[in-house]
Amino acid sequence: MYATNVRDLKKNPSLALRQARQEPVLILKGNEPDAVLLHLGKSLAETEQGLRPALAAVLYRDGVLSLGGAARLSGLALVDFIQHLDDLGIEIVKADETVEQEARDVGAWLKSS
Repeated sequence: MYATNVRDLKKNPSLALRQARQEPVLILKGNEPDAVLLHLGKSLAETEQGLRPALAAVLYRDGVLSLGGAARLSGLALVDFIQHLDDLGIEIVKADETVEQEARDVGAWLKSS
């Protein structure tokens, strides 16, 4: 999937339109997925195939779907979906208070060894 940001889209919209003939174009605002550009000349099945990874990435990013659930929705193998997320700059592992506490515990354990 081709991705572009709003600034580049404003500079050269024809590039995004050309890319949309091949596959859906993901438009980023800042570093976050914001919109999808679809070419209407494709069949619905072709459009859906390209759109599913973009939708799954946003739903995973927003915490609506688990990694496995989003990968299934995307239609990609898990490893390919993880690569897709990485290409979009979406973190796979989200740090929270549990991760921070585990890091402190491991650090303390290492110091005591």
